[in-house]
Amino acid sequence: MQTSPTWQSSTPHHDSFWQVCRSYWQLTKPRIIPLLLIETAASMLVAAQGTVDPLLLIMTLLTGALAAASAQSINCIYDRDIDFDMERTRHRPIPSGRIQLRDALIFAVVLAAIAFALQTLVANVLSATLEMVGIALYVGVYTHWLKRSSTQNIVIGGAAGAVPPLVGWAAVTGELSLAAWLFFAIVFIWTPPHFWALALVIQDDYAKVGVPMLPVVAGDEATAKQIWAYTLVLVPITLLMTVPLHATGWVYGAIALYLGWIFLRKAWGLLQAPSDRDQAKSLFKYSILYMMALSAAMVVDSLPVTRSAIAALSHQVYEFASVLMPLLTGV
Repeated sequence: MQTSPTWQSSTPHHDSFWQVCRSYWQLTKPRIIPLLLIETAASMLVAAQGTVDPLLLIMTLLTGALAAASAQSINCIYDRDIDFDMERTRHRPIPSGRIQLRDALIFAVVLAAIAFALQTLVANVLSATLEMVGIALYVGVYTHWLKRSSTQNIVIGGAAGAVPPLVGWAAVTGELSLAAWLFFAIVFIWTPPHFWALALVIQDDYAKVGVPMLPVVAGDEATAKQIWAYTLVLVPITLLMTVPLHATGWVYGAIALYLGWIFLRKAWGLLQAPSDRDQAKSLFKYSILYMMALSAAMVVDSLPVTRSAIAALSHQVYEFASVLMPLLTGV
């Protein structure tokens, strides 16, 4: 009797078309995608100073979702063996046998092809090419090259997750400005503390399958120090969007400062108790909220109504100061 590969359990039967769709949906790891789309939308609105063609916005988010889904599907193909060995991932579509390798690969290729074609048609070749670069970085650099060979896997491989802001900016402007690359840098620097916080929580799974995540190789204390160091760099970088680039205004700057202060407090708390899994989990959850809120702050700041309100408020303050100063100085 022919047996299944060691990484695959016996193939269960799909009882309905809905179950087939559900398996392919799970293959794309959909929980990861919304944050990437939020970054893309924020970048588009900042680049367009708050006014974006609705069709361009919707289609860029759609193609971004398709490209991310393609990358995640290929990741599932490549990691099928370690997914089978880890209890929390054993029931994913490929290791559970619900989707076969050939079908998963065809699915991923079709998603990537549709994403490239649609983005080229609706936006431009640059943004469509950047979506493909994101797939290549995630699959080739992170999944294939670094994930199983280096503790710096998520540092260098994190560039893949920082591509969406470039895609959004290029979709609107057809080029990449310094502000676009700064947004890229923000996500790039944010990724290690975000992911290492999770790795601290699930490091036993990584140790079991031999994936050299930083906590597995260097330990909790060294990882907490790295998280603290990256957070110290991250917070000032986020403020550069306002000063000196002026890509965003003071509404974003104030929110970024407040969000960064909370991030620093949580990273400091983890540094004081590196083995506290609750601290690590709290930091991981906040890091997701942080990037969502930071992106939302960019959106709010870029809206014409926000800029008009700030301009009106500034005018009122100036008028008030003009009346008050002579009274105070006696002039």
